[in-house]
Amino acid sequence: MTKPITRAPLRLLRRTLLAAALATGLAAAGPATAQETAVKFQLDWRFEGPSAFFLLPAAQGLFKAEKLDVTIDAGNGSGNAVNRVASGTYDMGFADLAALMEFHANNPTAPNKPVAVMMVYNNTPAAVFSLKKTGITKPADLAGKKLGAPVFDAGRRGFPIFQKANGIGAVTWISMDPPLRETMLVKGDVDAITGFYFTSLLNLEARGVKAEDVAVQLYPQHGVKLYGNAIIVGEDFLKKHPEAVKGFLRAFTKGAKAVFADPKAAIGIVKARDGLVNAELEERRLRLAIDSAIATPDARSEGFGAVAGPRLALMASQVADAYATKGRINPDAVWNGSFLPAKADLNILPAAKK
Repeated sequence: MTKPITRAPLRLLRRTLLAAALATGLAAAGPATAQETAVKFQLDWRFEGPSAFFLLPAAQGLFKAEKLDVTIDAGNGSGNAVNRVASGTYDMGFADLAALMEFHANNPTAPNKPVAVMMVYNNTPAAVFSLKKTGITKPADLAGKKLGAPVFDAGRRGFPIFQKANGIGAVTWISMDPPLRETMLVKGDVDAITGFYFTSLLNLEARGVKAEDVAVQLYPQHGVKLYGNAIIVGEDFLKKHPEAVKGFLRAFTKGAKAVFADPKAAIGIVKARDGLVNAELEERRLRLAIDSAIATPDARSEGFGAVAGPRLALMASQVADAYATKGRINPDAVWNGSFLPAKADLNILPAAKK
């Protein structure tokens, strides 16, 4: 006669069956997860309006659709973004092309040198800012004046190019931490500052200065056609995962199209990532970035994401001189456009404003 199964063995049997089911489920899920390529991405700055270009494709599953598991971290400067990708801490990043050029020239034997694979800010957002009441409204007015900026500021680093292009006499530089830059201009401690257009203009307004009282000298409007920020990739990752890089750029392009179409909705995604951001302010920052650095006449001429060879070569020479690099810069070593989506897929820039 068979003995009845007691409750204790029944509980044991259920646990065994549950463990087996979980093991089967994990085994089934394993290959799908393994098919995804992990990508650690480093932004150039904190989560602000322009970071929507990366956060939106992540939030909407566009990277996942390319079998990529992308993590995006805030940054603290283009130079640091380049260094972190070069060290292998991050696989890809977003950084000023001049900072990348400087790294190449000063570290010719470094392994895993990053390379730019997609141009986003076709024109540098660097600009000189002054208060109109001081009478400084054009490049020539800067001669003999005190200019302020952090030592690593892209506008300050590239100022010798702006200075040469406009025949500006000698200036005196005052260094400070980023949060003090606009405050010192408002207080009169410096006569002018350099900074990104969509950063310093909004910071000045936050300090009580009306936009109409600020004189802005954008570098691209004064003979300086430097490229700005690009998507960069570490050399090792590029060699090991070329299809992942192509997939990342495809997803980014689709995301950028959505950002152009609805900046307000895109900022909602930035707000979801960092609840402390001011949505209205960041939407304005995003729109300023699009108008001044991304959807520019040069970008429309060269194509979104791409660069022009002669212009890139000129920039390499200008940066080597302005940054006093250890060696000259080979433009072919810092740029690789072969991973870009097809031209038809890159035709996403919003219509030009009349």
